[in-house]
Amino acid sequence: MATKPAPSPEQSRHFLWLYALAAAGGAVSYVPFLTLLLPIRVGELAANDTVGVLAYIAFAGAVSASVSNILFGWASDATRNRQGWILAGLVLSCILLVSVRRTDNASELLALIVVWQIGLNMMLAPLAAWAGDCVPDMQKGRLGGLLAFAPALGALSGSLVTIPGLADADTRLMIVACLVAIMVLPVLIFGKPRPMPHLMRSSEDHERITVSRPRGTVARMWLSRLLVQIAEAALFAYLLVWFATIDDGFGDNQTAIVFTVVLGISVPLAILSGRWSDRHDRPVVPLAFGAGIGAVGLVIMGLSQSLPGAIFGYVVFGLATSVFLALHTSQTLRVLPRPETRGRDLGLFNLTNTVPSLIMPWLTLALVPVFGFGGLFFVLAGLAGVATILLLSLQHRI
Repeated sequence: MATKPAPSPEQSRHFLWLYALAAAGGAVSYVPFLTLLLPIRVGELAANDTVGVLAYIAFAGAVSASVSNILFGWASDATRNRQGWILAGLVLSCILLVSVRRTDNASELLALIVVWQIGLNMMLAPLAAWAGDCVPDMQKGRLGGLLAFAPALGALSGSLVTIPGLADADTRLMIVACLVAIMVLPVLIFGKPRPMPHLMRSSEDHERITVSRPRGTVARMWLSRLLVQIAEAALFAYLLVWFATIDDGFGDNQTAIVFTVVLGISVPLAILSGRWSDRHDRPVVPLAFGAGIGAVGLVIMGLSQSLPGAIFGYVVFGLATSVFLALHTSQTLRVLPRPETRGRDLGLFNLTNTVPSLIMPWLTLALVPVFGFGGLFFVLAGLAGVATILLLSLQHRI
């Protein structure tokens, strides 16, 4: 009588939660700085050309982040030492962050940001790959749900450090650096993940196991995230401007509240969706639903003529795509073909996070002056719709 194969081991909840805390620390390391503290510093150094300087810094930073993420992902593959690179990147990026106040002009600030991005991605790239080494497929949905804490805590940290009267400009940067260290160090010191040798098999063994996957799975996963991220980047940059065109009394504080509420509600939704996908072994279904519902939200926004309708459309879009992005991050680890190049390959996937910031401004400039924001939202809905089709073509399984 044949015996049933032993079930695959699960990673400890202890490690999953500490890893999710570290991933949230990664978001805290850049969200409050890039969205709030950096623009303030640029305004101090280049008051006459704040927008132009920020544009140059954003472009140079995106290029630096893209290249260094691939480089340090590859380095952590080659050395087989994720934790060492994470620690080195943590130290370097925190030191450079608190050095921002020492810059005397816009050129120095731009150069520092380029180097800071290198240090930051020295931490982020190996951290992302480490999850692929330690978390089995049966828990990747749960991991994705926990990763939804990252953007929410990133936004919350921005609100914290900018509380009026809490800290001056120098101290704000130090608070951010301390928060990042407090959130990342525990997984390095206390994480101790259970070994998962089956996740580190050679390419030949791995290819025999994954031979039944549909062709082009990796490409479809990459492109679907890129398309959704373009829409996400456009809304992140221009939501306040769009709300103001509908109701000029709707300011930055109200917009920040909408952002925070959406990110907060998305966390339990992502956790529930991730657990459902693990339980039913249907990892693509929540992704396809997220992209599809996001497209519906964009259509609602394109048709909205009133502020309540506009907010409702954004809430639909924001919740759906927040869940999509969190779960997509973890499920990407399932489809990468070679464990020994996992860090490098994740660096290539990271281009879906940086390339949209280069595409989105030109798309907006081409559409909004001619067709208004409604035209932009309809085009973005089309991109999200294409992402949905790409995911559905994977037959709900990867």
